[in-house]
Amino acid sequence: MNLKDKVCIITGAASGIGKGIARRFIADGARVAIADLRADAADQAAAELGAGGPGSAIGVAMNVTDEDQVNAGVARVAEEWGRVDVLVSNAGVQIVHKLEDFPFADWKKMLAIHLDGAFLTSKACLPHMYEAGGGSIIFMGSVHSWEASPLKSAYVTAKHGLLGLSRVIAKEGAAHGVRANVICPGFVRTPLVDKQIPEQSKSLGVSEEEVVKKIMLGETVDGEFTTIEDVAEVAHVLAAFPTNALTGQSMIVSHGWSMK
Repeated sequence: MNLKDKVCIITGAASGIGKGIARRFIADGARVAIADLRADAADQAAAELGAGGPGSAIGVAMNVTDEDQVNAGVARVAEEWGRVDVLVSNAGVQIVHKLEDFPFADWKKMLAIHLDGAFLTSKACLPHMYEAGGGSIIFMGSVHSWEASPLKSAYVTAKHGLLGLSRVIAKEGAAHGVRANVICPGFVRTPLVDKQIPEQSKSLGVSEEEVVKKIMLGETVDGEFTTIEDVAEVAHVLAAFPTNALTGQSMIVSHGWSMK
């Protein structure tokens, strides 16, 4: 299984998990569109990752909650490279509050980025995949697609929703050779997670060390964070897998935190 010359769009790919997936795909010869809210960051990441080859990269400015921007970005990729084979809907943010204190605006923002973003990018990419006779859609879920934690009502709701959306796409896309799956990582030590540590410490009234050891990693088998490279390898398998034998699934990558 390989991604040589496959055209891949990865959202939120200027940093973190998305950038790690882009690096893995490019190392396998893929052509990768680094889609990100920040155009300058997308271009910079594309130049950095593409320079190493053997694949290539371009930067694409994309607010995944804006249908016009999503459609324009996907159209640009299809015009540049003639097709779209893989979508990794990875763009995401984290906002934590107790439910009774959760601002409705923040709730709507979370669901828009995670769920509307997945819907809009899938909707834009599917016609290209159907025309080509195949493709792979990958959503970045979370262990919170299956579990729940305090302070994360919007995040948990959004990540649960991605399971349902992927399963519908898997059923609708099967006749066209399009697969849809969800990656469900545990805690990955990215800036997004680093930001949560002091926030949860303050909200829960415990030390930052306790947040890491007990709340984030307490249910793992070895007390270890999942790595960006771990997630990128799973993304590569889901992107390159050749048949409908692997579709409509969620792959948990969490050091045993959640076992399904």
